[in-house]
Amino acid sequence: MLEMLLCKLLLVLNASTLAAAATSWIVPGAVWKDTKGQKIDAHGGGIFQQGNTFYWVGQSASTGETPYMYSSTDLLNWVPHGAQARIQGMWRPKIARPNGKYWIYGQMNRLVQPLESSTLFGGYQAHGSGEHLPPKGYTYSDTGMFQDPNDGTWYLLTSADHNNLQINRINSDGTIGSRVNVLAAGAYEAPGMFYAGGTYFLIVSGKTGWRGNPNQMFYSDSISGSWHGPHPIAPGSSNTYGAQNTFELVIKGAKETTYIYMGDLWDSKGGPSSNYLWLPMSVDTRAKTVALNYHSMWAVDVNTGEVSFPKSKKRYEAEDAILSGRAAVTACGHCLTKRSVHRIDQESEVVFENVTGTGEPEWVSFHYTVNNATTGDAHIYVNDEPAPLKISELNSRAGYHQTVPVQLTLKPGDANTIRFAAIGTSDFEVFLDGIELHE
Repeated sequence: MLEMLLCKLLLVLNASTLAAAATSWIVPGAVWKDTKGQKIDAHGGGIFQQGNTFYWVGQSASTGETPYMYSSTDLLNWVPHGAQARIQGMWRPKIARPNGKYWIYGQMNRLVQPLESSTLFGGYQAHGSGEHLPPKGYTYSDTGMFQDPNDGTWYLLTSADHNNLQINRINSDGTIGSRVNVLAAGAYEAPGMFYAGGTYFLIVSGKTGWRGNPNQMFYSDSISGSWHGPHPIAPGSSNTYGAQNTFELVIKGAKETTYIYMGDLWDSKGGPSSNYLWLPMSVDTRAKTVALNYHSMWAVDVNTGEVSFPKSKKRYEAEDAILSGRAAVTACGHCLTKRSVHRIDQESEVVFENVTGTGEPEWVSFHYTVNNATTGDAHIYVNDEPAPLKISELNSRAGYHQTVPVQLTLKPGDANTIRFAAIGTSDFEVFLDGIELHE
């Protein structure tokens, strides 16, 4: 009996440790968890900063598009604060503070629905029954939010009727005010905006539903001026790395200013399995260009504004692993050792033995490519687990990038085994360079 109680206690303590394990990196495409160990559910959202704390509010896909809030002091570890209103069906909610109260604006039934609260956390109540957009009573789809750093004015960005992507001032009483600008250059939605070096940069996506497309940038010298563009922010073939824009976050640090693109990696229905893609942007205010800098793992120091990347702790090359089936070593020009393992299919396997683990959740990068990401998937077996883990369910960038980090919990010490395999059509093939653990 005592032994059983001790075992139960250890399980509880271990679960508590896993839930509280700190996150060290922003990993685009991976499943992000909050400080309680639950998947973060705040899609189409934005960030409101108050003091040294960032508040992320977005639509909870698992609870019927309820506005859901998280807070963080480092953009890595997010504390859940739950639903902010007894309301469902609100898309792309964003926080603003045009007066002494806090407001959430989102789209409901193609109308603007303001929610008002005297406190930042919870208690948000509907302010009115929904508003059309001035000046012509438009309805709309997507919500963006921007506060002008020059005078503190808040603006609602929307994808309105007749392909009018417009900007409306938010009045001091929280109502939607006059339109100050409009972009009528094509079918765009998912607007976000930031200000840098005297220029207003507007980022939008095309209208392709839940599928990724080449997001574009327009710029203007004033909030009400003419828009110039479109200009790409990522290679066109990448479809913005599969993401749709939702918000642009500016970190003004003591040493650098970092501009962050926040995007959603939607599943086929905009549901709970959707993930996130956040990337730093290179902004050239003289050339008027914006470019996403793709990194599989990165972080920003919110105090200094400096961006950092993980260091390698230990790497295991695929050509040194145990191969079976059709898997064989081949030359690889872009690989670290100039060799990799190819012909990995559903009848092949690459086994890494004596992998060193910490006993806590940690990021493990799988360096591989596939010949067609739509016809198959790579998966792994960790130690004695009977069921495989599909890498695409751990990171939705799987198959679309050469480095795919996933979070695993390995046993402490060198007694870990990771078996890498694949499943797909008869012509699906994986090329594996190796796996890497990070400091």
